[in-house]
Order: sequence, then structure tokens, then C-alpha cells
Amino acid sequence: MSDKLKPGMQAPKSGQYKEVGPRGGFVSNTEITAVAGKTLPPTGKSGNSYVLVDSTKHKRK
Repeated sequence: MSDKLKPGMQAPKSGQYKEVGPRGGFVSNTEITAVAGKTLPPTGKSGNSYVLVDSTKHKRK
């Protein structure tokens, strides 16, 4: 599993993030879409964080 990111931090990469509990287990089936450099939204519960589950694939021209 990748690094845990706290709410309010800037997303290092664009993609789909899932919320995880303090011990690392996924806490919901929903994913959020974050853009690199933008702030991650609040989690559903204090102490939870986010992990990147699917980074955005960019097509180069």
C-alpha cells in the first residue's frame, strides 16, 4: 500500500484515492478523485487518511 496522506495535504499525483483507517484498512467503498497539487478533502472520521489506488494515465501527444 502506498503512503498515507492526511486530509488538507496536497495530492502528490492525480488519481483515485480511498479513505483508510488508522491501521490501514479501507473504511468505505467510495473513492475520491484528486488533482495533483490540490488539497485533499476531509475524511469521514478523525484519524483517517487517504491512499492512492489508481493514478491518472495521461496520454502524450
